[in-house]
Amino acid sequence: MRRRAQVLGVLIALVLAAGCAGPRYGGEVPAPSAAAPDIDYLIGPGDTIQIFVWRNPEVSTSVPVRPDGKISVPLVEDLPVAGKTPTQVAREIEQVLSRYIRNPVVTVIVSGFSGVFSQQVRVVGQAAQPQAIPYRKGMTLLDVMIAVGGLTDFAAGDKASIVRVVDGKQTQLRVHLDRLLRDGDVSANVPVLPGDILIIPEAWF
Repeated sequence: MRRRAQVLGVLIALVLAAGCAGPRYGGEVPAPSAAAPDIDYLIGPGDTIQIFVWRNPEVSTSVPVRPDGKISVPLVEDLPVAGKTPTQVAREIEQVLSRYIRNPVVTVIVSGFSGVFSQQVRVVGQAAQPQAIPYRKGMTLLDVMIAVGGLTDFAAGDKASIVRVVDGKQTQLRVHLDRLLRDGDVSANVPVLPGDILIIPEAWF
């Protein structure tokens, strides 16, 4: 128990130290707006991408994105793809393949989503399965908690908070996980945004 608390304390300290001036406390997470942010998906390390070259099955393939953010496919070596959209990658592959294939037409499809860090929602602390989750349009706190398997028996759910960058500064916003998960209070099901870090502390008995 003591070791778990120490690890959580280190994680929280690292998160809060990431901002230049430290986080400012901004109260509750704002209510959902009428429209969720429309964000293009950016390929990240760990993603798997399928590359289809029309009428050229011999160079069509499926490959993982390496930790360095690059891929190697037939006729294309060490192509940086992390931080780019699938369409951007398709056009770059077409440019390289045009040296060997006349008027190549390439389609890139992403599977096994991880995404770039800036588009992930990260969960640390007393979640059943702390992890980083790729952001999906319209994602809410309940979606995040389902993905991480809920709370542990030791979680102080109503003392949880989201660290979010607002106007260039880290802001810590209170959320109420016990109210949401144990009391069924849907008003506590607030929206999450790309780059959010959900911190779930341990209850002190």
